[in-house]
Amino acid sequence: MRPTVPQRPRATVAVIGGGVGGLAAAIRLAVAGHPVTVFERNDQLGGKLGVHQRDGYSFDTGPSLVTMPAVFEELFALAGRRLADEVDLIGLDPQFRYRWPDGTMWDVPAATGRTGLPSPIFSGPGDADRLERFVATGGAMWDVSERTFFAGPMSGAMTGPLSLVRRMRSPRDLTTIRPLTSLHAFAQRQLGDPRLVQWASRYATYSGSSPFRAPATLACIPAIEARYGCWYPRGGLGELRDALVRLATRVGVDLITGTDVTRIALHPGRTRGGAGPCHRGTTDPQVRGVELADGSFHPADIVVANVDADHLYGDLLPDRRALRKVRRAPRSTSGLAILAGVRGETPGIAHHNVWFSESYEQEFAQLSAGIPADDPTIYACVSSITDPSQAPDGCENWFILVNTPPRPDRVPASYADVVLARLAAHGVDLTGGLEFVEVITPGDIESKFRSRGGAIYGTSSDGRRAAFLRPANRGSCRGLYLAGGSSHPGGGLPLVMISARIVAEIIAGDDW
Repeated sequence: MRPTVPQRPRATVAVIGGGVGGLAAAIRLAVAGHPVTVFERNDQLGGKLGVHQRDGYSFDTGPSLVTMPAVFEELFALAGRRLADEVDLIGLDPQFRYRWPDGTMWDVPAATGRTGLPSPIFSGPGDADRLERFVATGGAMWDVSERTFFAGPMSGAMTGPLSLVRRMRSPRDLTTIRPLTSLHAFAQRQLGDPRLVQWASRYATYSGSSPFRAPATLACIPAIEARYGCWYPRGGLGELRDALVRLATRVGVDLITGTDVTRIALHPGRTRGGAGPCHRGTTDPQVRGVELADGSFHPADIVVANVDADHLYGDLLPDRRALRKVRRAPRSTSGLAILAGVRGETPGIAHHNVWFSESYEQEFAQLSAGIPADDPTIYACVSSITDPSQAPDGCENWFILVNTPPRPDRVPASYADVVLARLAAHGVDLTGGLEFVEVITPGDIESKFRSRGGAIYGTSSDGRRAAFLRPANRGSCRGLYLAGGSSHPGGGLPLVMISARIVAEIIAGDDW
């Protein structure tokens, strides 16, 4: 008679923060059989994937496009659903419309399913071949990164380069991703036209970074957009958030909004002093649950923190040693957003638009000095171009965003006047048709999301070791895990989905 193998008990899980990373982790863990409760401080789930509505206008106030939809398809399939049945994704064509101060424009077309982009009409002899090589190299960078950096956690309490090197097949992998070269320097070397150099350098801002300090590895992002496309969920990004909420409910996740977690509680242990609760005593500290703002206690064997790591180790689980490590990483940029309801139709506007500054060097020098740029690069999403439901008939919903330093004291709401004036200098004067203007400042971001300085992505990719300074997915105590943009592998919708997958895989293998 074969002996009975005892079934491993299921752990009770508390997820702090109902952003996309937290929801995705909760869904994966619930599918694995764990009882899961998500606690969200705000009244709306989705974290930075937010929606603001006013007077018939709707604005996506966080992510404004979906790349790599396969990471969402995987999650939905895991829970027995099809993403296509829940969200109507529209492939954008053009993906982006870029403009430069000299009047030139480039429409980047829809994805072709391969890594490649047609050369812009303003390019000179040889530029088409250079652009093709640049994007192809970015594709190779992604292929290496996908099976190394994004394949799982980095070892130790914080991420480390050796964890990456151990996953590489050969030294050629390391030379392919070019971690010691900045994105701007790589673009200058590969691309002849300075406008294309500026276009390529812009991709550093996808992680709140400077192209002059972030690694050339970020050249994989335009290759990803060329290969997988830029997608818009009909009805706005809130449709994707709502689909995730429905999926979480379907698999049994308990979603609690308007409830603030104030502390992560640990099992008591003997104390010998030390830098924080996770470094005291002779026993291995382990979480036992979370305390809520109303004074109640929710027991949990596992806590998944989908919050800024600075808030985690500074407030929820005070730990000086872990906090010092978090603060060694450079903070990402913040941003100032303008939500404008505009009467009429603006000629020449696409769904996604970028107006470049005269000088990236000057712009990022000011940002690095903690000063808002005099001439910022301006991004505008006007989703009513694709989806008329997002604005009243004959009107446009303008979501305008510029990078700012993570210094709320230096970026007042009045900086919106500078941004609108610069947009008018580019030939787009919205003032005559404005129904209303609302401004989101770095201070607003800091207050709503408890992200120090209003840093949108938590930590940036600035510097050769920045990616390895991010907090690891396994926390500093037993039973504590980190998911979302503040932890490995970083910010942005695809990456927080990957972080949720990594966390679920770690938990499945850990002896909690």
